This record gives sequence, C-alpha cells and structure tokens, in this order.
Amino acid sequence: MDPRRIRRQQPSPANLHDSEISEGVYRAESEEKPSSVFQRPAIVLSTFILILLPFILVLSNRSPSLETLCKAGRVVETAGYEAKAKQGSENGSLASSNITEGNFLQKNITKDILLGGLLVPGFDQGSCLSRYQSVLYRKESPHLPSPHLLERLRKQEALQKKCGPGTKLYKKAIEQLKSGNSTQTLECNYLVVLSYSGLGNKMLTLASAFIYAILTNRVLLIDRGAHIADLFCEPFPNTTWLLPWDFPIDHFSSIYKDDPRSYGKMLKDKVIGNEVSGATNGSLPPYVYLHLSHDYGDFDKLFYCEDDQRLLQKIPWLLLRSNQYFVPSLFLIPAYEEELNRLFPKKETAFHHLGRYLFHPTNSVWGMIVRSYQAYLAKADEIVGIQVRVFERGKTPFQHVLDQILACSLEEKVLPNVSLHEPVVSGTDSKSKVVLVTSLDSAYFEKIRSMYWEHSTATGEVIGVYQPSHEGFEQTGKEMHEMKAWAEIYLLSLTDMLVSSSWSTFGYVARGLGGLKPWIVSFKTADQMTNPPCRRAMSMDPCFHFPPFLDCKAKSYVDQGALVPYLKHCEDSGGLKLVDPVEQ
Repeated sequence: MDPRRIRRQQPSPANLHDSEISEGVYRAESEEKPSSVFQRPAIVLSTFILILLPFILVLSNRSPSLETLCKAGRVVETAGYEAKAKQGSENGSLASSNITEGNFLQKNITKDILLGGLLVPGFDQGSCLSRYQSVLYRKESPHLPSPHLLERLRKQEALQKKCGPGTKLYKKAIEQLKSGNSTQTLECNYLVVLSYSGLGNKMLTLASAFIYAILTNRVLLIDRGAHIADLFCEPFPNTTWLLPWDFPIDHFSSIYKDDPRSYGKMLKDKVIGNEVSGATNGSLPPYVYLHLSHDYGDFDKLFYCEDDQRLLQKIPWLLLRSNQYFVPSLFLIPAYEEELNRLFPKKETAFHHLGRYLFHPTNSVWGMIVRSYQAYLAKADEIVGIQVRVFERGKTPFQHVLDQILACSLEEKVLPNVSLHEPVVSGTDSKSKVVLVTSLDSAYFEKIRSMYWEHSTATGEVIGVYQPSHEGFEQTGKEMHEMKAWAEIYLLSLTDMLVSSSWSTFGYVARGLGGLKPWIVSFKTADQMTNPPCRRAMSMDPCFHFPPFLDCKAKSYVDQGALVPYLKHCEDSGGLKLVDPVEQ
C-alpha cells in the first residue's frame, strides 16, 4: 500500500481522540472538507467520550486494563512525570520507577536526589548523569549528614568559586608563588593533591585532603596526572578542582619525601621550625610539600601536631602526596577535634558522606555501571559482592584463598550451601541472588560459578555469578584500567552484602560509599586457614593503615587506638579507624 495514502487517510470517529492525544497523527491538512461531525470543538467530543466511558465499561462488565489506561493517558502521565522530576530536581526529590525512566508508570517512588542536602541543584545534568541518577540504583542511606556539615560544604563551595582557577585571587596567589616568598598575607590559600598510587588509595587521599581543606579554609586542587577528569565529575558548582596546566611547579613526579621543600626535611634540617622552636632561617617559603605516604618519616609525622598546624596555616600553598586515609588522626589534633565532632556526630559516616559528595562517575564510567547493573543485577532479589585482592600471589595459594572466601561466605550465610545429593528444584517464585565478583583474576569467579552451575542450592535459591572484568594485574596510571576499577568499586557499593579482602583500599571505598559493614577475609601467606574465616567490620569507615602513633608533647610513641572511644585498631591491620562506641 502507498504510504502517502495512509498518511492522508482521514481518521475514523472511533479513533480520533486517541490519535490526537497519543500519537499526534491527525493533521488538519487533508484536502477533503471535514464532515459536520468533526466541525465541533475537540473539547466537546472529548467530554462526550468521557461521559460514555463508564457506560461502556458497565456494559462490558469488566475493568479497563492498566495497560489500556496507560496508553490512553500517555501524554498526560508523561507530562506529569516530567513536572514531578523537574520539581524533584528543585526540591531534592525525584519521582521515579524501578531503574529506568521508561518504566515510570509501573511504580512511583520518591527519591532524594540531593542526598539529604549533600548535593546542590543547578549542575548541568547532561554533563554528569550520575550526580542525580545514582539514587535510582542505590538504596537510600539511613545516615543523614549533620546540618553543620552541610553549612561547611556550602562555605567550601563558595570559597572554591571565589578563589579557584581563573579568578583574580587565584592569579594573585600564583604571582606570589612565582616570586618565591610569602611575605604578603593572601586572601586565599591552597591545598594541591599530587597524583600517586592506585585508584582506591587516590580516593581515600582525596577525601582526607578535602576534609583537611575544609578544616583549614583552603581551596582544594588536584594534579591532572591522576586521570581525575576521566573518572570523576566536578564536585564544586561553577568552578573546577583541576589544577591548571600552566601551574608554575611542573616537576611533581620528582617531588618526594627528601625534596628540599618537604616539610619533614625542612624541620629536620632546621630550615624552618614550628611555633615552639620558632622559624630558624628567615621568612617562610611560599609553598611546602607534605609527604604523608606510608613511608613517611618521624619529622613528616609532625604534621599531625597542633604546633606544626599553626605554622602550616601561615604558608599559602601546600602540596600533598599520600596513599592513606588519614582522617582518623585529624580527630586527635585538638584544634580540629571539636569541629570534626560537629561535622560528624556519627563518626563512622565520615567517608560515607565525603565520598558521596565528591565522587560522581563521569558519563563514560557511568555507562559501564548502568549497563552492568541493568544486564546482570537489576532483577535479582539480593546482590552479594565478593571482592578478592591478593597482595602476595606467590606466597598465597589460589585454592587457599578460594577456600577462605567460601568458608566465610557459607558460614556467615552470605551464600547458600549446595545440595550434593538429590537436586532441589527451584520454583518460579524462588529467590534469586546475584554474586558480583571483582578480582584481577577470573579463576575465583569461574570456580564459584561452576559450583552453583553444577549443583542446586540447598535452599532452592537461584544463584547467578558475574564478574565485570579481569585485568590480570594492577595497571596503575592507565586510563581504561582505572575507569573499569572505578565502575567495579561503584557496583560493589550497590550490593546488599559484601565479603571483602583485608588491607584492600578498593574494598574500603566500596563499603564506605555503600554504607556497608562487610565480612573481612584475611589471607595468610601459608596454606593455613584462619579461624574464624572472617570478621565483621566494626564500622563502614576505611582504615588508616599507617597512623603516626605519636605523642606530640612527649615526642614519643603512643597507642592512639586507646586514647578516645571512637578510634579503634582496624580489624585487618594495626591501623586506626573511626567507630561509633554505642554500636560496639
């Protein structure tokens, strides 16, 4: 049939109303003169049909299907949804259905897209889809940010905009940096984070540096060498946290703990001194390098002392390199303790709130996350994460690691036992569980998948096993490798239960973002099982692996895990972590 004849064909009275509303096919461009029936206003005809509808339904003795009503009111419902979404963006809530907007008619759920006030409206949503869409995938957090944290976030955003790259105040600070002296007091001070270590370590460092910037009223800037722009959206409105390419200090890769501008080195050589000993050699430098990595020395550790913090406050530019989550030790600096207690009344939520504020996947990474979730995880009744990280492969046999993970998962009922005798037939209403495995090696995934492929579960549950990638080995600094790592961290944070490897910053970030208290598995370097096979995390907050353990007054060792009730030694190391004593 000629498509032109179809396009010109006059709609019949029976389908005119539906055609106008839902498809928009009817046009007043027909060459034939409309009959007198169609000369009345559309509103009269619509009213007439609405009056007749109940009688038709009674005569047919049945109710209209949900599908029919949805189709008949598609435009009205869509407009209503769009209005609600717009209103939600302004008020911090979003009317949505399960996961995708296409299914919104099935079930309306109000979601807080601003995460209790952590985020602000006004960003270009298309430039960072994850910022406001993450609530469609993640369970709502029971942990609300404190009003004081929200107030300080807004002040920090204003500071970043006022003093960030491209502003007059930034240019003035750069000119002083180039001059090589700090005699003039500046309106804006800066903290620059240098690229270092793997993705999990970078994220823990960024969160720590951010809260330090808030405490010291500094603008946070990040070295572009860390692929930050490819991984994370800008967190601050109307400005950037990326260090400009023309920053006058261009030898970041060679700056380390023995650098002449290292704070520890200058203290050791008595080039400068804190307020107790006094500056020993003239004026203060315009910038100082802070080496807070795992291999820092005794003089570097003086960063965590109050007298040294007073001195550092006078230096306009601080360059920081770390691979640690050093927030716990900031709580032990008297000048910051009260403020931190106000920011985080519930101590273990520190990274949970900081991470959800700072880390929004770029559209490229978000695409990986959404595709994986919708294809493999969305339909499951429950999602279990198993994160495997082995640091000494040569000394830790594969089978030992697998046995330890399975012993933990089965004993803690994270995974169901299999039936080795009569097969248990799963019904159509059986519970489904997806196991999300993340590891550099695919062998763990294959073994767990085979176990549930070859045997039915004793509970009748249907188990699916999925691993997004297996890169073989850590490839720090490679863009696509880190994008995949970030996608997998995020997916792990969406799970309902998590089994995580000890010492893994990858796992720390996932549990912090998701508000999870995982079961932590420690792998011995000998073929020997630990008993019990795993321990439940005391809190969701990450571990500070190498704290200073320094008594600033006596300049001697002190067990910082015994000083205050909210700091304890980590479950998987001798480090420190924030906990809430009431829950212990």
